[in-house]
Amino acid sequence: MKRRWKGRARGTLGTRGAAAGPDPEGLALGNPGFPSNRAGACPKQPNPRLLPPPEMPLQVSDYTWQQTKTSVFISVPLRGVSVRDADVFCTENYLKVNFPPFLFEVFLCAPIDDENSKAKIGNDTIIFTLYKKEVAMWETLSLSGVDKEMMQRIREKSILQAQERAKEATEAKAAARREDQKYALNVMMQIEEEERKKIEDMKENERMKATKELEAWKECQRKAEEQERIHREEKFCEQEKQIEEERKKLKHKSHTRISASRNLAIKATKVFKRRNSENIFLEKLKENSIPAPRSVGSIKINFTPRVFPTALRESQVAEEEEWLHKQAEARRALNTNIPELSDLKEEEKNPEWLKDKGNKLFATENYLAAINAYNLAIRLNNKIPLLYLNRAACHLKLKNLHKAIEDSSKALELLTPPVADNANGRMKAHIRRGTAFCQLELYVEGLQDYEAALKIDPSNEIVQNDAEKIRNIIQGTELKS
Repeated sequence: MKRRWKGRARGTLGTRGAAAGPDPEGLALGNPGFPSNRAGACPKQPNPRLLPPPEMPLQVSDYTWQQTKTSVFISVPLRGVSVRDADVFCTENYLKVNFPPFLFEVFLCAPIDDENSKAKIGNDTIIFTLYKKEVAMWETLSLSGVDKEMMQRIREKSILQAQERAKEATEAKAAARREDQKYALNVMMQIEEEERKKIEDMKENERMKATKELEAWKECQRKAEEQERIHREEKFCEQEKQIEEERKKLKHKSHTRISASRNLAIKATKVFKRRNSENIFLEKLKENSIPAPRSVGSIKINFTPRVFPTALRESQVAEEEEWLHKQAEARRALNTNIPELSDLKEEEKNPEWLKDKGNKLFATENYLAAINAYNLAIRLNNKIPLLYLNRAACHLKLKNLHKAIEDSSKALELLTPPVADNANGRMKAHIRRGTAFCQLELYVEGLQDYEAALKIDPSNEIVQNDAEKIRNIIQGTELKS
């Protein structure tokens, strides 16, 4: 392979080659303007009349060389020629440097390792470091007794070897490039397949979640309708019982009155027989003035229910007043059309009670039930930020990432103005929304929320570590892209 060095540089000789001794063609013989054939001799000033024609190169013979058992060092002067014009060619047994109008070539007496050999160009000098293939000391640098025909054969052979090696290297490079392209194509296809599968899995999961939520909603509606129907039937039965009882009472009263009138008639007859006709009407009026006997029956008494369900001996006035205030707020926000409230007790319709219930369900990892409790509490009172914040935590556990982002944003809207009392809630909202963004691979948005949380609590080491991990992920993604 042919190697070229132009300019001030250091490189390795990438081909195998050989070299000949100084002035191998004997161009300097008989010419008083050239030095002797001994390597390293100091050249004399050439006679201009004896120089070859301008189109022929000037053979350089004033080089120097040294050797060890493993290496050969050759120093060739450039004679004031620009280093950009230097052209180096090297194989196992041949070394040539062409820097017009000068030419230096050597037919080496033993093969060298041209792959590892080096050339350094600079300071008007080319220094070659050639590594021997066999460890030995050379008697001469160039072959002896080489004629022009042998030189031409060596040159042609070296050129053919360099061309073959260049062709092999080109083919190997092309094959390697094809393999790299094939590998890159396979990797891209695999990545696209994984992304497609991931998207399909996400779609399937969302479809299954939507189906389950729809089925749960239908089941809740069915249960609500069933409860409403049972409630209506019970109410109808109670009304029928009340009507029947009223009928019985009226019938009993009518029987009592008839029996009372019969008794009065019998008594009046007896009195009439006993007394004379003058006192008949007087006695009859007296009998009529006596009231009838009381009828037998039951009286239903309705007591006013106590508002606070705790026993009086256990009640505390401050707690009772606070509870009554919260109950009043809940009643004002209460929607009487909510079917889920029909079977709840009075204290269970309080948003604070539902929030505590959701927290207990969250602690037992029953996230769906906790979400239902928070949903009902939000329907009763949608101005409590902790309800949205806790529901966002449940959605994170269930991988409902978009819903977690919505609830966290709603909690941040309600946690205004930013004061010290709601700092903990605002930090949790930023962290949960940032976590949801990161799980959606939206790392820039997630980092913004983590940095907002660090502004609230700069000394939190856990949040600092998580933010640093997100920064590393973003930097790695940008480097890969």
